[in-house]
Amino acid sequence: MQETITVEYIQEQEFDTLSTSDGVFVFDFTATWCGPCKMIAPMMQQLAQEYKDKIKVTKIDLGQSSNLAERLNIRSIPTVMIYKDGNCIETIVGIVPYEKFNAVVSGLV
Repeated sequence: MQETITVEYIQEQEFDTLSTSDGVFVFDFTATWCGPCKMIAPMMQQLAQEYKDKIKVTKIDLGQSSNLAERLNIRSIPTVMIYKDGNCIETIVGIVPYEKFNAVVSGLV
């Protein structure tokens, strides 16, 4: 049976560390009250599973990290930011098909 990867919540300090690290990181900026964010969650899970040895997918609750939203100029959620080797490669806002996330990530790994 295949191991299930869990997309974990991280705090602002962990974001600062990971976003400047080498590798590919997908940050799902969300909030518990956000309905559309709940629609993105299974896609993030699928992405984490599909690329489990190549990327790290995490969630950040902007309800608890409002400073980070301000710093990154996030005006609406869901927002997904994809970083590679310390650089933000792509920012995807709103609900998009899984293929959009997959296309960006597959081009980076």
